[in-house]
Amino acid sequence: MTPRIFALLASLVLLAACSSGTTSTPAAPASSPASTTAAAPAAATGPTIAISGMKFASPVTVSPGATVTVTNADGAEHSVTADTGNTFDVDVDGKGTATFTAPTQPGTYAYHCTYHPTMHGQLIVA
Repeated sequence: MTPRIFALLASLVLLAACSSGTTSTPAAPASSPASTTAAAPAAATGPTIAISGMKFASPVTVSPGATVTVTNADGAEHSVTADTGNTFDVDVDGKGTATFTAPTQPGTYAYHCTYHPTMHGQLIVA
């Protein structure tokens, strides 16, 4: 066998051994008080208007004057804009969150997305 063919065969055997599909992963080290991990983003703790699939999860009931969080799971920018008056209007970037203050007067407030006119929801202040 020529040295060139021998080297080629040795390379193929080595390549086959490396790609056999069987892998060994070392066990993860046990957690200790000194180890650090990345913290997950804090979840909204109050009333939340969720946007997903170009729709509002609605209606949402809140207390007068509550801070309302808007979470947008879509990639597109949306708004939560009161249908009448200047009661509330907030823009929320794609995959983002925003907050606004609910009206202090009890009632049902219809809203829409200024960017997507087919999106409608209701905020109930009680």
